[in-house]
Amino acid sequence: MGIHAALAVHPASGHGAAARIAGTVAERLRTAVDRLDVLVANTVEESRALMRSSHAAGLDVLIVLGGDGAAHQGVQFCANHDVALGLVPAGTGNDFARALGIPGEPLPAVDALVAALRSGARRRIDLGRAGDTWFATVLCAGFDASVNERANRMRWPSGPRRYDVAILAELAAFRSRPVIVDTGTGRLELDATLVAIGNTRFYGGGVPICPTADPEDGVFDVTIIGHATRRGLVRMLPGLRTGRHVTHPAVRTLRARSVTLDGNTWPAYADGEPQGTVPVTASCVPGALTVLA
Repeated sequence: MGIHAALAVHPASGHGAAARIAGTVAERLRTAVDRLDVLVANTVEESRALMRSSHAAGLDVLIVLGGDGAAHQGVQFCANHDVALGLVPAGTGNDFARALGIPGEPLPAVDALVAALRSGARRRIDLGRAGDTWFATVLCAGFDASVNERANRMRWPSGPRRYDVAILAELAAFRSRPVIVDTGTGRLELDATLVAIGNTRFYGGGVPICPTADPEDGVFDVTIIGHATRRGLVRMLPGLRTGRHVTHPAVRTLRARSVTLDGNTWPAYADGEPQGTVPVTASCVPGALTVLA
């Protein structure tokens, strides 16, 4: 049987970058599939309706052209419908694509997908689950979630620099808070600045907050930054971009299949998308998603 694929396009991704290259991406993908549905949607609801329509017609592979927000929606659909997922990064952060080793530029990424479609190369990876929501990268609460919230409101600058500016702005207001981190096999109660629960390594446009996270090992890597002064955070920030932060005395790391955060009302974000506030429980679900390798 031939491959029935769909290309989900969020035109606003990457400040219009996705819309500008959608035709070229579709043209290249058609060389490797028997049917390609192009799904152009401006809202989550519209996107989900188009995906369901393709699925009813026998969809095998969903390819998402966009950033982490668009990828997050693709993950929800593919995990719930057992459809393989491919990514063509065209957004601000592209952290999920980065974690999977997908080329950072859209057209090389399409060429890699075409090769995978022709060879049949696929792999299964773990996902996180929080309530009814799947996440592929990191669930975070605390300072980093507040930064994410601020970055989402900003119009300038674009790319990873947006997160850097948001970090500086949040530093002025943020205070560490008491938090309870319960893994089922252990319980920590401490004053903390942030907690990051990583299925994969990156968030915030390439920050390896959980530098050893592996989406095929069945467990989360958890990074906890304890109480830190504003000056201490400023000194720690350069190390975040390299993963050196895990050697800081204020940082604890652990591995767990499930993590519950409680003890305050921090905002929580997963894959850069809002998930309400703490308390929140995240569980690692092994092999929940098929991706084009």
